[in-house]
Amino acid sequence: MTISIAGYCEKTGQLGIAISSSSIAVGARCPWLLAGVGAVSSQNITLPALGPTALEQLKNGLSPEQALEAALSSDEFSDYRQVTVLNTKGKSACFSGKNTLGIHNTVMAKNCVAAGNMLHNQSVINAMTETFESSEGELTDRLIKALSAGVKNGGEAGPVHSAAVKVVDNCSWPLVDLRVDWEDVKPIEKLSLLWQDYEPQMKAYVTRALDPRDAPSYGVAGDE
Repeated sequence: MTISIAGYCEKTGQLGIAISSSSIAVGARCPWLLAGVGAVSSQNITLPALGPTALEQLKNGLSPEQALEAALSSDEFSDYRQVTVLNTKGKSACFSGKNTLGIHNTVMAKNCVAAGNMLHNQSVINAMTETFESSEGELTDRLIKALSAGVKNGGEAGPVHSAAVKVVDNCSWPLVDLRVDWEDVKPIEKLSLLWQDYEPQMKAYVTRALDPRDAPSYGVAGDE
């Protein structure tokens, strides 16, 4: 039902998650991030609470493995969960319960971790981490490219309908938070187009938040 990749950028310190699913609005339930702390994807039979719980453990100084174990220990149905955790050192941990759906796989690689269930084949997840590791540029670009690589290598066993990408930098709110909650076909392509539209405006929104005096024009009527 879901493929995801969490990534860390050594150059910027940014953390992010790109995710896609056959279910509606995957971006509302599965990706969880905290600037300067970590990234968690809680998927398969999703328990959203695992995201904030694991992030709190990372914030308290636990390793990804310890944070994941602590989060799962609070869930009596952990056998149904698939969870990945990544911290600001690029270290990761992952878990797939025995009731994870269909063909599934998790891969930990340099500065990233990917997972999926109901897959066409296990190599889907390897393609995602390999693409992330070999790419350069904005973290958001790299995450979307990795997600696209997963689809090109088979993706899910069935069609996907939603996709999302979320990235945190050094503010308490996301730098990027884009979602396609439902698309009959090719939601990842739609997500990529949203990113192309958003990227040129991204830094302006941060400036408007931190110091409105330096904010560029909004480019709308009444603010020329």
